[in-house]
Amino acid sequence: MTQARKRVLSGIQPSGTLHLGNYFGMMKPALELQESGHECFYFIADYHALTQRPEPQQLRQRSVGVAVDFLACGLDPTRTTFFRQSDVPEVHELTWVLSCLTPVGLLERCHSYKDKLARGLEANHGLFSYPVLMAADILIYGSHLVPVGKDQKQHLEVTRDLAIRFNNAYGDILVIPDAMIREEVAVVPGLDGQKMSKSYDNTIEIFGEPKPTRQKIMRIVTDSTPMEAPKDPDKCNVFALYKLLASEAEVAELRQRYLAGGMGYGHAKQALADRYVQYFAAMRERRRELLAHPERVEEVLQAGAARARAVARETLGRVRAAIGMGA
Repeated sequence: MTQARKRVLSGIQPSGTLHLGNYFGMMKPALELQESGHECFYFIADYHALTQRPEPQQLRQRSVGVAVDFLACGLDPTRTTFFRQSDVPEVHELTWVLSCLTPVGLLERCHSYKDKLARGLEANHGLFSYPVLMAADILIYGSHLVPVGKDQKQHLEVTRDLAIRFNNAYGDILVIPDAMIREEVAVVPGLDGQKMSKSYDNTIEIFGEPKPTRQKIMRIVTDSTPMEAPKDPDKCNVFALYKLLASEAEVAELRQRYLAGGMGYGHAKQALADRYVQYFAAMRERRRELLAHPERVEEVLQAGAARARAVARETLGRVRAAIGMGA
């Protein structure tokens, strides 16, 4: 039986230079969904990025950078609707409508807000209420599926709760989205062995220059097992990263070298650095071409925004009619 075509929505914040954690955690799975037959809507969440109050020029540059990197990595704008969140202002009207249905206690229970406060971020209203904007992002496009890891299910549960509240109050207007749970989300360790994150300053950039990136890779934390001794590849951060970039045959060969002994971690790091350069070589060339023609990137974003706004306006029209606004 042919799988019904559904609309998939995902977004990424322009919060800094994209790294391997972003690529394997979100970008690569999103790009693979282009082949699924589903209708993909992907957006650059620049309104969400405002909770950290970036410098205006920095926000512009980062938003363009995310667009360039996605296109360089293989996003196909003929099959995927790709746009900036801020180019669809209708989302804010739906955010306000949903806000008027949102219990404060629902937002107070959100783990993400508590986690960000614990990391020292300012307790502003945007940070507190961002799940409502996120819900509007999802609901305004009639999204059926939202890719999330197991630890992100609460975000979508808030969206489903608000959509159900709206429909119970005003009729069956909003699509109730389902989570597209990624059971095998790639675990990407950073230079220090913690989860790769800009917050920990332990990242390897997707398009870092080869020489400085190689120097970074050589700083990856390993244990003190001597070179001549066998090593456990499954407890090594270097090997964990190599597995993401290499073929099955290459991974099997390096595993045997770990287990046989006689190979230092420095050799493994050199192999990882070589594989990193090879993996992103073609993407790096596409990125150079895109950077040379920024007008092409903007054309893609504007075309995507036009398609997204057409869908958003239809949804908002139904919402406005249901709540008693308009003629």
